Amino acid sequence: MKFAFLSVTYSGQFYNGPALTVLEQIRKVRALGFDGLSIETKRPVASPLDLTRQDRQAIKSAAEAEGVEICAIESLSNFASPLMEERENNLAMMRLVIDLAADLEVQIVKVFAAWPGVVNDEDETAFYAPYDKGNYYRSLYPSDLRRWRRAVSGLREAADHARERGITLALQNHAPVLRPGYEDTLAMMREVDRPNVGLCLDAPLFHERQSDEYIREAVRACGPHVLLTHFGAWNFAEAGGSVVQQPAPSVGGPINYRVFLEELQRAGYAGYLVSEYCLPCVRDHQIAGIADIDQANLQALTYMKRLVPAPQLA
Repeated sequence: MKFAFLSVTYSGQFYNGPALTVLEQIRKVRALGFDGLSIETKRPVASPLDLTRQDRQAIKSAAEAEGVEICAIESLSNFASPLMEERENNLAMMRLVIDLAADLEVQIVKVFAAWPGVVNDEDETAFYAPYDKGNYYRSLYPSDLRRWRRAVSGLREAADHARERGITLALQNHAPVLRPGYEDTLAMMREVDRPNVGLCLDAPLFHERQSDEYIREAVRACGPHVLLTHFGAWNFAEAGGSVVQQPAPSVGGPINYRVFLEELQRAGYAGYLVSEYCLPCVRDHQIAGIADIDQANLQALTYMKRLVPAPQLA
């Protein structure tokens, strides 16, 4: 397994400081000891609207020069809107995202079934638009089924365009259409029924279901389809000379990364573990600076590397 961080981490939206360009983030990858960069297609860092042909070539050249792999392109897709124009706008955006991936010679594009959106111009830091995160046991009503079917239809259309460009989509197990856990995401992938659609499986999105038994069940069910996974960098700290987990926001306790990574390795996963810091970074009730993001990334990387055995030399 290899390690990357997600470009939203240094987007300037969740800390007090400037956004780093993709080129600056490529250099940051090496400075912090990561192997790769996953690019989220959002302003101010990497919207396909802004990256010219020259920009894309510069990104490829810089990554090659630094020995950094662009491991994925991550979209902010929402296929579930009841408004026809919003669905069409989303599909237009997805074409731009897929074309960016092809230009950068990146084979994986992460997608959401739905995404609530980010508000970035009203407070000190960006925040997520309100949405019902749901419970894995809640009942499904006709409105839920309509949103589900819209998401499946949109994913199929995006997957067909992606296949033409040699791209594989990784569906992330993220609310609001998909309930916490793995079950909905695996079911939707199967209903989309496209050979170039796999999974982005994240343990923090299992919420409180962090038991060894549930983690093993999830990875064993999804393992052959997992293309990408993330871990949060926001709940680590140093204690007694070692990096430890603090309670994670979506769980109220630690994430069971130990069993999650053990099972991924048993499943043969050899892809990227992607660190992200996409929540307001607060220290002593103040919005923290970019140095605190660096520290959080380093702590998370140290902790996660401890759980991944070093490759054995032949």
